[in-house]
Amino acid sequence: MATEHVRVVVIGGGATGTGILRDLAQRGIPALLVEQGDLAHGTSSRFHGLLHSGARYAVKDQEAARECIEENMILRRIAPNCVEETGGLFVQLPEDDPQYTERWIAACAQAGIDCQEVDVKELVRQNPVLSREICRAFRVPDCAVDGFRILWSNVHAARRDGARVLTYHRVTAIHQKNGRVTGVTLVNQLNGQTTNVECEMVINAAGPWGGEVAAMAGLTVPVIKDKGTLVAYNHRLTNMVVNRLRPPGDGDIFVPHGTITILGTTSATVDDPGCTKPGYQEVLELIKIGQEMMPELADYRLIRAFAGVRPLYQENGAAGGRSVTRNFALLDHRQRDGLTGMVSIVGGKFTTFRLMAEKTVDLVAGQLGVQAPCRTAREPLTAPVPPELLERGKKVFGVPGAKKAADRLGDNFARLVEAVEKQPDKGKILCECEVVSLAEIELAAHSGDSFTLGDIRRKTRMGMGTCQGTFCGYRALGVLSAYPRFAGDHREYLNKFLQKRWRGMRPVLWGQQLREAQLSTGIYCTLLAMERMR
Repeated sequence: MATEHVRVVVIGGGATGTGILRDLAQRGIPALLVEQGDLAHGTSSRFHGLLHSGARYAVKDQEAARECIEENMILRRIAPNCVEETGGLFVQLPEDDPQYTERWIAACAQAGIDCQEVDVKELVRQNPVLSREICRAFRVPDCAVDGFRILWSNVHAARRDGARVLTYHRVTAIHQKNGRVTGVTLVNQLNGQTTNVECEMVINAAGPWGGEVAAMAGLTVPVIKDKGTLVAYNHRLTNMVVNRLRPPGDGDIFVPHGTITILGTTSATVDDPGCTKPGYQEVLELIKIGQEMMPELADYRLIRAFAGVRPLYQENGAAGGRSVTRNFALLDHRQRDGLTGMVSIVGGKFTTFRLMAEKTVDLVAGQLGVQAPCRTAREPLTAPVPPELLERGKKVFGVPGAKKAADRLGDNFARLVEAVEKQPDKGKILCECEVVSLAEIELAAHSGDSFTLGDIRRKTRMGMGTCQGTFCGYRALGVLSAYPRFAGDHREYLNKFLQKRWRGMRPVLWGQQLREAQLSTGIYCTLLAMERMR
């Protein structure tokens, strides 16, 4: 059995875990992040992509609202390629409580959230998809954020400062001696190899799996697993985030992302942290509620439904759902449970991941005797793409393709442009929906931590557009077959990729999406004869 040594082990490859890794690395603390699957395969990629202004929480939770607006402004500054400054709307319908609206206006002012009332007639004229029944509407500084880009930007920045990442490694044991954590045991999910990692600190940032990770150390952390279902439309219905102006509930947020719109979300307590299967009835309920803000919603094409599990925290674990605070809790197990060398970060929201990481590393650094301050709020995640490089990119990818690739790749965009300039054939577009080139697929394959088509999808967005992988799936696999790790069972690779795409399409199989599914079946089962592949 192999043995490694590192000062800090971070468990969990979501936004908070990768944010912690970046912060540790910037402070010069040797760290290793371990993730049981690929990065961003959990909650951090299964949400509506809203960078909260805090207005949603202003009435109920002032602290959460203030944290959101502060982190909103920080992320706009340090990660502009990951954030689309759409702006947001809160709209009041006739059945909504006007007294709540007045409390909400006052609460936004108290939290420091800019809230400006707009003319409803002009708003509906500019956004005809919105209900003509809207009584009042307000602008707030909501944004859309790309969770995948944030995570990979965190990782790239951390690696530049010496941090390491192991994906597809599950923690099977947390070792301790005399009341102090001494290390962890990892199992490689791909080949079964076992590794012991000796360390001084373990940070539990496993999100909805946080309770299970804590239990390995004999601790109890009451994580409430709250599943939320969302649906994606094949249209950019509006250019702004649209929220319902009422106490938070189901189906009351629309978020534009590129050429699509995401509607969410539901709230249901589940037992399984990996419960990501959306339900047909949940989808119907979301559409029914969403139609109150956008009456013609049923006429627009859905491309998929998906679900994620929020890791909510309440010390006694008595309540669930929307009654639980969306704030986070940092648990020092030395003070709480008498176990030195372990902390857990639970609860919170994607919007506040950087703050959660800062508070966690402040605690850990203090216990390790490291005095270096946090710099993550000041230093950019990626350097801006130079204008001359973007112009070179436009020549090989076209204007839309260059902009999308630059936003996705950040610091790696130069490598992509150079590759296509040397070999123009590598500029061929394999995924028309998301404008992903052959060169970008190869760059993702070269990263060393891509083992499935799903990993390539999360790095490039290949297969996340209108066709949901129908055309780009087999094209990408054809390119990847030149790499040893992808040269095995092609049928298995395609099966896993398509089944995960199908899982999201199944709850919305009607109308145009049903026809799309029939086309996909025809391509893979007839033309490519997957039913007879060996």
